[in-house]
Amino acid sequence: MEKVNEKQSVEEKVLNPKSGVPILFLNLIFTILEILAMIAGCVMLADEEGNSDGLGGILVCVSIVCLIVSIFIYAGLKTVGPNEARVFTLFGKYYGTILKSGYFFVNPFCSSVSPDYKKPLVSVSGAKEDSDNVDLKLNTKSTISLKTLTLINDKQKVNDLLGNPVIIGSVVIWKVEDPTKAVFNVEDYFEYLSTQTDSVIRNIARLYPYDVIEDDDDASGEITLRGSSQEIAERMEKELQEKVEFAGLRIEEVRINHLAYSEEIAAAMLQRQQATAIIAARQKIVDGAVSMVKMAIDKLGEEEVVVLDEERKAAMVSNLLVVLCSGKDTQPIVNSGSIY
Repeated sequence: MEKVNEKQSVEEKVLNPKSGVPILFLNLIFTILEILAMIAGCVMLADEEGNSDGLGGILVCVSIVCLIVSIFIYAGLKTVGPNEARVFTLFGKYYGTILKSGYFFVNPFCSSVSPDYKKPLVSVSGAKEDSDNVDLKLNTKSTISLKTLTLINDKQKVNDLLGNPVIIGSVVIWKVEDPTKAVFNVEDYFEYLSTQTDSVIRNIARLYPYDVIEDDDDASGEITLRGSSQEIAERMEKELQEKVEFAGLRIEEVRINHLAYSEEIAAAMLQRQQATAIIAARQKIVDGAVSMVKMAIDKLGEEEVVVLDEERKAAMVSNLLVVLCSGKDTQPIVNSGSIY
């Protein structure tokens, strides 16, 4: 595949054309003179005595030929805006590329080339699935934009490393770096970028779990889609750049803008997260309650407030743990008699 791509790839040839402003003014002057000469020739043709030697007819013919040449000169005047480029072909062969902005004069027989694509205004993946509901914009410009663009990749369902269905979406910041490759190496570089983005996101999302299932020390450093989104986005950017290098595109940044479990397992995963949070909270409460009970018994024994045997200590510990660890407010019972 690499050998085929090298044969198909077109190397960029940067043109440095002449400024078109002086040529425009000179051509305007010649056009005015040609029109005046044609009028003079017509007057001479109308005057039979003044046109005895056929000078009027010659003047008219020369003026017409010169006007045709002037029209061709006008066709060679091209405008290139800021952050734009023009790719030219001459009789079916690549002629060159203008990368700087300005008003230039090139070979009048050259024609500008740009991909005649229909570009979705919002999303690309969604346009493939339901093209009737996506606004399409037909590209009619003859220039190639070199501005930084944003591709909002549509949300797509993929399976993570554990097989859980995950909904993931991304934003790609990109620009055309080599307009010659973008025009000649691929049919539609926007659609090409969209397809490669879908493929890269699917392939990389399958290599990582959404989140760590087991709460152990060994899994704490594991790379996950939720906890290591920056590292995964950088890997997506690197792999996507390798895919679109052939099309003359440069990926500046890839961001994951949406990440969630699919609807069919979202409720179950939410219950698991809630259970984990409840267990962690209960563990914290129990640790604190045991510390408080130990402190209370030690304090009572040190200050000899009351002397308790082992059975009554156990009863006190049980009561205090119930009060401190209960999820609801406890109702105290006041003993007005003897405790014995």
